[in-house]
Amino acid sequence: MRYTKSPLSIEQQITKLKQRGLIIENTKNAANNLSNISFYRLRAYTYPFQDNSNVENNHHFLKDDINFEVIITLYRFDSRLRSILFNALEKIEIALRTKLIYEYSIETNDSHWFTNKSAYYNQEKFNFIIEKITEDVNRSEEDFISHYQTKYISPALPPAWMTLETLSFGNISKLIANLDCKSVPFRRISTAFGLPNPFILENWIYSFSVLRNYCAHHSRIWNRRFHVKMKLPYNTIFPFIDKNMISSIHSNKIFAILSSIQYVISIISPESDFKNTLINAIAGGGKLLNLKDMGFPKNWQTFAVWK
Repeated sequence: MRYTKSPLSIEQQITKLKQRGLIIENTKNAANNLSNISFYRLRAYTYPFQDNSNVENNHHFLKDDINFEVIITLYRFDSRLRSILFNALEKIEIALRTKLIYEYSIETNDSHWFTNKSAYYNQEKFNFIIEKITEDVNRSEEDFISHYQTKYISPALPPAWMTLETLSFGNISKLIANLDCKSVPFRRISTAFGLPNPFILENWIYSFSVLRNYCAHHSRIWNRRFHVKMKLPYNTIFPFIDKNMISSIHSNKIFAILSSIQYVISIISPESDFKNTLINAIAGGGKLLNLKDMGFPKNWQTFAVWK
């Protein structure tokens, strides 16, 4: 099948939205928004409220009282949610790097412990991990990397406290996933995040890195179903979620990740306003914001992690 649709002018976009049943009272305001937020990007926020099962129905809105302004309010909520998450994930990423560098360097008394194949449980991926690390180091424009490469010939890679600061969160996640989680330093890091089970830390860091990617690329977060399922433990060091409630939570929706972020943030940055900022953002999310779409249970604020 060949794609034959033609591009639409701003005026044509507005006409199409009106034909589909979206109320647009202020055409000038709609034109201004559509000139800064693409029609296709905005489609992600109109789609759930349209009849998409019948092509002949032209994706008509399911309700006749939805206007352009409430769609924009929902869009702005999602934008604010990404900013809140990005800020929280930055704190987690920096704390993880710090603990990873410190615990392994002190335990092994080795500045280049990450180049030691025995540190990895999956030694078949050792070369792959080193390749990824080398790519990030060589891509880095940090002065401390240039200084090392100018002054030292060997080892080829800088020490952990330099090298790991250059890694992307995605590559930090890959490193975590391939280190021996039964090792003393890995267990110490896991405990520092309030997680007695190191396997949970691996899952959470991977989930956080995927979420950060979505945030960095301005992708929709609000009602997304994530391909990574969160593992929600009931034996955490600090209060999290009651064991009998965990099974009722959708592990592939944003609430599961938000709860895990709140748990970690309360440990590494107890002065953080993550929870209050999130609650305020939800309050201003507009009438189309349905927390159920995000996996929020009705009684979520009674969970220990959110009290």
